[in-house]
Amino acid sequence: MDCGFFGVPPQVLYPIPHRNNGYMPPMQDHLSGVKSDAKPHRSLFERLTALISPEPENRAELLEILHDAHERSLIDADALSMIEGVFQVSDLSARDIMIPRSQMDVIDISKPIEEWMPYVLSTAHSRFPAIEGERDKVIGILLAKDLLRYYAEESFDVRDMLRPAIFIPESKRLNVLLRDFRASRNHMAIVVDEYSGVAGLITIEDVLEQIVGDIEDEYDFDEEEDNILAIKQGVYGPRWRIKALTEIEQFNQTLGVKLTDDDVDTIGGLVANHLGRMPRKGDVFDIERLRFEVLRADARQVHALLVEKLPELDSEDHD
Repeated sequence: MDCGFFGVPPQVLYPIPHRNNGYMPPMQDHLSGVKSDAKPHRSLFERLTALISPEPENRAELLEILHDAHERSLIDADALSMIEGVFQVSDLSARDIMIPRSQMDVIDISKPIEEWMPYVLSTAHSRFPAIEGERDKVIGILLAKDLLRYYAEESFDVRDMLRPAIFIPESKRLNVLLRDFRASRNHMAIVVDEYSGVAGLITIEDVLEQIVGDIEDEYDFDEEEDNILAIKQGVYGPRWRIKALTEIEQFNQTLGVKLTDDDVDTIGGLVANHLGRMPRKGDVFDIERLRFEVLRADARQVHALLVEKLPELDSEDHD
């Protein structure tokens, strides 16, 4: 009996061929067939690294890694805030940040230019939706710089100065809108509701502020009336979009409530104290008869809230 090498039987060293006319495929071809169903080979170091620090499988895990990197001073707070803003932009739609119809600064070109020119100068915007008689009839966008020709030319027709207006639905995602703004080189869009009525307007600056924070220019003022904006009625009652830096006193006066907190002055601080942690985007909670939803927040602070007034419970509901 042939004992092969060192007493090892030959059939162990040389496996018996398959019944294929006595032909045994080369070892390389055999292994290549196995590899097609197996996971790619990883080194021992790569496997150990995966066990110690697994790759994130969803957005929440990725954000946790980024927050950990911030805590270890690998990235600063501004960088973390902007990264979070990029994620938030893909979750928000135009209705979440638009300027409501009632707050829009428009010009009515059916009236003589002398009537609305002082309004243009006082508001100091660079662009104005141009309407004809009513707010639902937006016929174009007027650039303030084009009004310089009014003082330089004897014959001036404001209709010839209008740029086409861009109309978008309330549900349009901000990341898609930002891409459209860049492609079309437009800076303003008119938001319309499901009935094709004007719901508000949104600018490229509004979208960018969701990423980099508030952008202030020489014409921006800290006006209290901009802190609380009434928006479309909700399921339960009236709703407002509120800046987190709004004073609690102003909040109470506008909404007709009596929230108090001796430790903080702003509604953002009150919300943080109520939760006992830094608010995160998407948090929904009730304080008294108000339902709060965090619209925008980063690692450092909350920026914007959606507040809806809940109906009062009848005495019968308690019985």
